Amino acid sequence: MTPLRVFVYGTLKPGEANFKRYCEGKVSDITPAYTYGHLYALKVGYPGMTRGDTQVKGALLTLADDTVLSAIDDLEDYDPNRPPSENMYQREWITVYSLTDEPLGEAWGYRMDFQRIQQLGGMFLPSGNWGRQV
Repeated sequence: MTPLRVFVYGTLKPGEANFKRYCEGKVSDITPAYTYGHLYALKVGYPGMTRGDTQVKGALLTLADDTVLSAIDDLEDYDPNRPPSENMYQREWITVYSLTDEPLGEAWGYRMDFQRIQQLGGMFLPSGNWGRQV
């Protein structure tokens, strides 16, 4: 079975608010990593990422159990069975890189539509980092 990998850049990063509840004890590996996109701090207290060309820093989590993905989908208000416009985030395959620029392959990641980012008062983070560094 291929390990389930998820790239996280917000409240699911180690040391952030939702890591303990959703990921602690369920992660077999944590790799500091980045992907390409545009990262925004939202007025609601968490970030959103769109497609883009700047590095978005976070962590690549290897999950020991694929049931964790369903719980993360719930947190991110993503349901694959409803229209994308009704989801807060879209779960998509994204390419992830190590901090030394080595390709780490693809992982699930959560992107937000730019229109929704605007609705939530998103402020672009040129550093590509939200919260604590991994």
